[in-house]
Amino acid sequence: MFLLLLAYLGGALTIASPCILPVLPFVFARSDRPFLRSGLPLLAGMALMFAVVASLAAVGSHWVAQANQAGRWIALGVMAVFALALLWPALANRLLSPLQRLGGRLDAAAGAGQGMGSSLLIGIATGLLWAPCAGPILGLILTGAALQGANAGTSGLLLAYALGAATSLALALWVGGRVLAALKRHLGAGEWIRRGVGIAALLAVLAIAMGWDTGVLTRLSTVSTARLEQGLLDALPAHPAAARGSMMMAANPAAMPGLPVEGELPSLAGASGWLNSPPLDAQALRGKVVLVDFWTYSCINCLRALPHVRQWYERYRGHGLVVVGVHAPEFAFERDVRNVQRAVEDLGVSWPVALDNDFAIWRGFDNRYWPAHYFIDAQGRIRAHHFGEGDYEESERIIRRLLREAGNVLPGDASAAAIARGAVERAPDMGNLRSPETYIGHARAENFASPGGQRAGRAFDYAAPPVLRLNQWALAGRWVVGEEDARLQQAGGRIAFRFHARDLHLVLAPQASGQPVRFRVRIDGHAPGAMAGADVSAGGDGRVDENRLYQLIRQDGEVGERSFEIEFLDPGVRAYAFTFG
Repeated sequence: MFLLLLAYLGGALTIASPCILPVLPFVFARSDRPFLRSGLPLLAGMALMFAVVASLAAVGSHWVAQANQAGRWIALGVMAVFALALLWPALANRLLSPLQRLGGRLDAAAGAGQGMGSSLLIGIATGLLWAPCAGPILGLILTGAALQGANAGTSGLLLAYALGAATSLALALWVGGRVLAALKRHLGAGEWIRRGVGIAALLAVLAIAMGWDTGVLTRLSTVSTARLEQGLLDALPAHPAAARGSMMMAANPAAMPGLPVEGELPSLAGASGWLNSPPLDAQALRGKVVLVDFWTYSCINCLRALPHVRQWYERYRGHGLVVVGVHAPEFAFERDVRNVQRAVEDLGVSWPVALDNDFAIWRGFDNRYWPAHYFIDAQGRIRAHHFGEGDYEESERIIRRLLREAGNVLPGDASAAAIARGAVERAPDMGNLRSPETYIGHARAENFASPGGQRAGRAFDYAAPPVLRLNQWALAGRWVVGEEDARLQQAGGRIAFRFHARDLHLVLAPQASGQPVRFRVRIDGHAPGAMAGADVSAGGDGRVDENRLYQLIRQDGEVGERSFEIEFLDPGVRAYAFTFG
């Protein structure tokens, strides 16, 4: 119930978002008709169609993306005819006759009359076209959909979000209808108002066809709902699902000294495989203190937590502690056991790792985060948890307390500072971190600045604007943007990002054949020199030869707002997500 309310409120806030502008002309065009028989069916059709399309998108199949794209073009055609009907009613009688007959049948079936069926059809077309800006609340819903696929819970949240937007549009429709009615009465301008709405509807069709609804309008926005949505997440009662999938920092672990029982250790039987160990189960772990660490090898937050997990494992494994890493993949390439095996070896992960490709263990814990630590006592009970980075000293105190409760002798005092094995494991510079994790695939992309927006599922020649604002990014060259990545079709493609952070990382994969992809990095137009990351030479050269996170920039001096660009000298690279530290 909490998440449904949150989704509803998030949808209601979209009225202040620029991404609602293209659908407003279609809504206001019927403001002069009875609300219950015109406005309500229109908004209901819009909400229902958006929920259906967004739910199907969670399946991630190529045919779904193609069908949705075809449906959008059909809907654009319907809306263009609708706009022409507002401008030239005589022409409309001919062009709209098939739709009028279909709408008449719907009206007759509904027993409502007065254009109820045609309003529903327009609402369905609007739902196919509407692409809301992905603020924190919608981002939360789509992240859950990406992890769990299309299901009743995800569809319910998306429908609640759409109903929230419909509610705010209904209020705007009610107010706007009265304003337009007053103008008609006092100014006698009914014909000009109708034509003005028709022109606005044609412009809306053009904006959606050109991708301006998700590109230009977002960048021109002077009103952002992101702060309002984040305020809702912070102000409403805490709930484990109400946060982003991966976390930079989190609240403290369960407070000492009580450590209440939070539940029993769920089954580990859902693992699709195990590394470094035969399969483990809850019964075999009885008598041991267990640290369950949810991670995935391309997650920068997980990598920065690894030195501490490694230290606890090495220090306490001889004193009753068992560490179980649960590898829950975020991207498709992280499901490949060969990639995970290579990452485990490279990162020095020597404790048991359960491969949770189906998220069975994840769901058993009702987990929502990378990284997440669950502390299990010797009786198999969850006694504490911690989400995200940070609070490592407190986490170690919990481990020591549970070991003492089990009668184990502990080695000396708590550990000294953990030692990072590689550059990506170094703790972030939080004082200079002003750029968020940014996904490149269209399912979760934000702040994309190439003209025309992203063209999902098809090859397109992108161009980067000459100037990017902070946290905007762009593609240049011929790319195919998928749900979770962008794949370069021709050599010479580039990605640009305007960022403010000490470190810049990019999750990349080589060509499908496994052939490496050469790249060249520039920072403020120059070779990085001393600012080169661990995977780049001082001259800016490097190569993508594995599916993993690459550190491209590491600043040791003064950290400021900078322009980053990476050019790929070979085709076939896949780019997934930027992370910063």
